[in-house]
Amino acid sequence: MVSPPDLDNRRTSILGVPLWGRVVVGVLVVVALVSTWFLNAFLSESFTESTRNRAELRLVLYSGNIQSELQRNSVVPLLLARDPDLISALREASFSTTSQRLIDLQSEIGAATIELLDNTGRVVAATDRNQLGKSRSSDAAFVDARRSSDTAFLVQELESGGFGFSFARSVRQGSEVLGVVIVGADLTKFERSWAGFADAVALMDSSGRIILATEPRWRGRSLEEALALRDAPSAIARALRATADWAQSPPDAFVRGEAVLQSEIRVPFRGWRLVSFTRYDSVRESVNAALALLLTGFALLLAFVFYIVSRRAWSQSAVFQQESEELRALNARLQREIAARVRVQKDLAVAEQTLAQSSKLASLGEMSASVSHELNQPLAAMKTYLAGARLLLKSKRSEEALASFQRIDDLIDRMGAIARTLKSFARKGGEAFAPIDLRTCLADALTMMEPMLRDSRVLVVRTVPPDPVMIRGDTVRVEQVILNLVRNAVDATRGVNSPQIDIIISQGETAKLTVRDNGEGIKDIDSLFEPFYTTKPAGMGVGLGLAISSGIVNDHGGRLTAVNAPDGGAVFEVEFPREGIQRDAAE
Repeated sequence: MVSPPDLDNRRTSILGVPLWGRVVVGVLVVVALVSTWFLNAFLSESFTESTRNRAELRLVLYSGNIQSELQRNSVVPLLLARDPDLISALREASFSTTSQRLIDLQSEIGAATIELLDNTGRVVAATDRNQLGKSRSSDAAFVDARRSSDTAFLVQELESGGFGFSFARSVRQGSEVLGVVIVGADLTKFERSWAGFADAVALMDSSGRIILATEPRWRGRSLEEALALRDAPSAIARALRATADWAQSPPDAFVRGEAVLQSEIRVPFRGWRLVSFTRYDSVRESVNAALALLLTGFALLLAFVFYIVSRRAWSQSAVFQQESEELRALNARLQREIAARVRVQKDLAVAEQTLAQSSKLASLGEMSASVSHELNQPLAAMKTYLAGARLLLKSKRSEEALASFQRIDDLIDRMGAIARTLKSFARKGGEAFAPIDLRTCLADALTMMEPMLRDSRVLVVRTVPPDPVMIRGDTVRVEQVILNLVRNAVDATRGVNSPQIDIIISQGETAKLTVRDNGEGIKDIDSLFEPFYTTKPAGMGVGLGLAISSGIVNDHGGRLTAVNAPDGGAVFEVEFPREGIQRDAAE
């Protein structure tokens, strides 16, 4: 008769864990507790020392920054005390430009404040103009600087609760004291930078008084007094603190009720000391992370033991089923992404075709409107000259009529040049560029617009330098820009009681042409240079003049800008590279 299966083993596996399994679990738990205890002690000490070293390295960096700032500012009084301009200003009591000179020096050297005091202690020049005229005769900086020929350093407590740091030196001519230079050093900026890297940082002078600190209420106190400024913890807070710090060494101090590490170094300046306090948070977090990894490893071992003991195996079919479901879901998501990409590509192709067609239509409209816009002015001028020549011939003034005909011939040549220029507008220019005088271009353009200016009764004020203003460019295209700007200025002054246009030519590093009117100004200045944008009524313009002008100026390597004048009207400025400077730079 066949015996049944081992019911005792099955009963043991069903009712509970076998004895050997319980022993293994107990041993793992004991090993985990002992390992956790020793690892916590070792890592706490190691990370605490590492945190202290990093804090000391930061203090060395802070000390170097303070010393560098003080050394940089200590040299300034010595240089200013020997400055001939300051000595001359104190000798002659002339301080009209001294404050501006100190302001310029302040931006270069980065000092907080600079003040110049005369022999009576009155502030005669300062980077803060609100201090002008104040008396510093009783200030320690003024008194110490007059007594000594060296630079005096002072730390003064301010009314706001902080401290001010300044270097003072007397300005002498021979043995005579003419005044005192006081340079303020801004060390409070370090307090803001310290606050981002440590819980608390304090700078103490040789007497132990805190002069800089990330805790404002510490300033002016000793370190012991500052650390005593904290609320007494309750019984619950003490219990929580003792529980949290059970595995670490006693803290060096407490800041705001938190246990901290204290690090201190000496600053090589007048016996100063720098102290920082760092919380144990980083230490505790690092230790807890390591302990978490250790406990996770033991948990995995326990899980593996329970897996062996309980003899539970994963079903392979369930794994295959789960993997197939994941693959189907992934396949469906890929199909959706492929369909979305196909739709986006089709929409992009349609958008590209639409944009290309719009660009072609815009270019065609711009070119046709440009021809009409640019040839309208010479045709109007020719009509005026023909009417004048007819009257002159009736009056038997043939010589003057011949002059009008000559102007008409010049305008016809100009129309041909404009047509050739517009024909090559779409491609880059530059092959026909030559040195030209900007003054001549302005004179020719105003001559061409003389009938329009006379009919509109606009006062044109020209300001040009006596010397030639040479640029490199195309005369016709430069005159085209001037014509557009002046014509727009004439249109802008319609309806003004006393219309006036100021045209100014100046030269420096660049050649600049300025056209200013006293009209109503520009309403939408951001869209001013866009093609087909215009504020004129229908039939008065198509909005291409400024767009074309901007393109011409860019081809010449210049820049066209427009602003509204504070007192009304619009100001257009055209800057061209000067011929001489451009050639020197190229060489």
